[in-house]
Amino acid sequence: MRSSNPVFSRRGFSRDNGYAGFNAQQPQAGGPAVGTNPYAQGAGNPYATNPYAPADAQYGAGPQAPARANVMTIDDVVARTAMTLGTVVLTAVLAWVMLPVDEANIGKSYGIAIGAALVAMVLSLIQAFKRKPVPALILAYAAFEGVFLGVISSAVSTYIGPGTVVQAVMGTMCVFVGVLIAYRTRLIRVNRRFYGFVMAAAMGFMLLMAVNLLFALFGGGDGLGFRSGGLGILFGVIGIILGACFLALDFKQVEDGVTYGAPREESWLAAFGLTMTLVWIYLEMLRLLSILQGDD
Repeated sequence: MRSSNPVFSRRGFSRDNGYAGFNAQQPQAGGPAVGTNPYAQGAGNPYATNPYAPADAQYGAGPQAPARANVMTIDDVVARTAMTLGTVVLTAVLAWVMLPVDEANIGKSYGIAIGAALVAMVLSLIQAFKRKPVPALILAYAAFEGVFLGVISSAVSTYIGPGTVVQAVMGTMCVFVGVLIAYRTRLIRVNRRFYGFVMAAAMGFMLLMAVNLLFALFGGGDGLGFRSGGLGILFGVIGIILGACFLALDFKQVEDGVTYGAPREESWLAAFGLTMTLVWIYLEMLRLLSILQGDD
């Protein structure tokens, strides 16, 4: 659902041929079935059931099963996410410095940025359809995504305002912290109904953006006007809200993975999902601020 990331192929954490989270067959909304560990390796596994899970668990995640070796923890998720986001930031800074957006280099810089975005999209699609996370693939996606973000951010800073990028970064951080607090305090309740609503809204949003792009390509200008003016502001806000909703889904996947003992390698999948969502929010924030400052 982001500008170059396949949100619609987002999965829960995988186990063998099945999926945890919202893609599993569950009798109760909001997570893995009560008393069942979706990461158990078979009926003989002592972790296949969680005897401590309350029958009326509101979110489908009872107290954590006994500790096992080589399982995902919050520290793993934080470390992998820091590595992935750090790669995005590093390559973005390098692209900003080495690919200046000026009269002499604007064509070359934009061409490299578009190429990097396409490569990032392909890499993210490959990872999205793989059964297991591939760290090298995820970090390569982050590197190419960073190149794209660096050039776009440099262009906005040059032609819109030098403070726009800083505002977009701060706005993205505020959305992340706000959603995290709302999720932890259960102001946001992630269940099947929430998931279905978010996916339906995201598909409608992407369809409208695709139609607008086609009109812009063949009709010139801004197409249907979804990228400028009042409609642009409205759709920018909607895009940020959708990104915030996907953050809540990411947090739910991480919580389920930690609670039910997902393999440690799945922390890379968590980092991948969080990075894609944050990139989406940043781009929508950057576009919204550009429209607002351009109208001044």
